[in-house]
Amino acid sequence: MKTKITELLGCEYPVIQGGMAWVAEHTLAAAVSNAGGIGLIAGGSAPIDYLRDQIRKCKEKTDKPFGVNIMLMSPNADDLAQLCIDEGVAVVTTGAGNPAKFIPAWKEAGIKVIPVIPSVALAKRMERAGADAVVAEGTESGGHIGENTTMCLVPQVVDALEIPVIAAGGIADGRGVAASFMLGAEGVQIGTRFLASEECQIHPTFKELVVKAKDTDSVVTGRYTGHPCRNIKTKFSKRLANGERDGSLTPEEFEEITLGSLRKAVVDGNLDEGSFLCGAIAGMVNEVKPCKAIIKEIMEQAEKLLKI
Repeated sequence: MKTKITELLGCEYPVIQGGMAWVAEHTLAAAVSNAGGIGLIAGGSAPIDYLRDQIRKCKEKTDKPFGVNIMLMSPNADDLAQLCIDEGVAVVTTGAGNPAKFIPAWKEAGIKVIPVIPSVALAKRMERAGADAVVAEGTESGGHIGENTTMCLVPQVVDALEIPVIAAGGIADGRGVAASFMLGAEGVQIGTRFLASEECQIHPTFKELVVKAKDTDSVVTGRYTGHPCRNIKTKFSKRLANGERDGSLTPEEFEEITLGSLRKAVVDGNLDEGSFLCGAIAGMVNEVKPCKAIIKEIMEQAEKLLKI
């Protein structure tokens, strides 16, 4: 499938793997890139030496293009922005802030810049700043979310921009890809489906939660802190949601309880203290497969629906 995104990024399929914090490391990124998509390594707040090692290990496992996701509110964002230049990363995606100050240097280094955006207004700002494309991410996504849905957000962003738009949020099979293309997208970003890939290094308890999830098994917590996140329903996430709703948890107490909770989910599989971030589409994810099989299945279904 050839689109503006495959031409821009030099990949076989217009599929980008979500830059999921604590999840998206070099093994998963290399597997997605080797399968024809664009794998991402999550920057998060990890030490720069660790991230440099992750990038170099990914290069050992794939000769295909891959990228790094930078959360701009992270304290090491400036150092990671420079690291991507130093290590010759092909693609940078960004979230939680405005990457405008970094874009000229990235572009000069030949890096493709793709901010993740939740609104038309921010998408326009990113285009003016020189972004090569944007990821329009709907509220169906896992992790940090905006309020607009994928179905509503994507066509409005497409209509507002000249640069290509990548759809994200609620995409786990070829129907989601085909629908995204009908809305005007030139590619998709997929996160939750790759949680249930063989190459994903998350704790087995996390994978089991994703595979067993039903359509009603996600909950958004943290709206009153200004950082809403979509989680799989567990006793812990229900406690957070209830505390937020009835006022038994102040925003400060909420932040204290959730500090380190993503690591506790991804690394430890801790159901009592872990935040298992996951998209609302998890109810469609029913088995663990290799990344290559996942992408092949999704794209074959999409091509059939689109009659390519």
